Amino acid sequence: MGKIFYIMGKSSSGKDTIYEGLLKREELQLHPLVIYTTRPIRAKETDGVEYHFTDEDGLQKFLKEGKVIELREYQTMHGPWKYFTVDDKHIELDLRDYLTIGVLDSYRKVKEYYGEERVVPIYIQVEDGKRLERALKRECRQTEPKYEEMCRRFLADQSDFSEEKLREAGIAKRFQNDEEREACMEQVARYIREMQNVLQIGQ
Repeated sequence: MGKIFYIMGKSSSGKDTIYEGLLKREELQLHPLVIYTTRPIRAKETDGVEYHFTDEDGLQKFLKEGKVIELREYQTMHGPWKYFTVDDKHIELDLRDYLTIGVLDSYRKVKEYYGEERVVPIYIQVEDGKRLERALKRECRQTEPKYEEMCRRFLADQSDFSEEKLREAGIAKRFQNDEEREACMEQVARYIREMQNVLQIGQ
């Protein structure tokens, strides 16, 4: 029986880098759980790698079939973009372990769908001052920095990942990623291996 290892964290916590690094570790044998989006594909993106790209009709088809596990909608300057997890042919949880990345609400819905024993939360934590510093440096490097949006995301995270919500979601274990990213990644990899071993023993 496979598991879904679900990475979460506030913006600029380094969760994307950790996600990419874990997928490269052959000993973990993790497969990416790729979600769907209705936003247009961007240059250098590949369908089925970053996302499965679809449109509103594709989303409605999945909804009618009852395959949508969780759905998020974000208002952008280009209109609403939707991101969603689908129980489709790409997910074979009986055969392999998966790694995915998302927000707290999406984690809760995936856990409700597959069961608590099959979805393992991995919460990446960074001190807020350090996180804000990283966000500002990253935004400064953009051709057209959007500082207002950066601040909005930072403040929204304070609510979305409040201690109360983390407790309600059952998030107890934290992985600190303030300075040594490689050390944090090692800790996460070790934890995943431990959880995989527990699963194998129990089968």
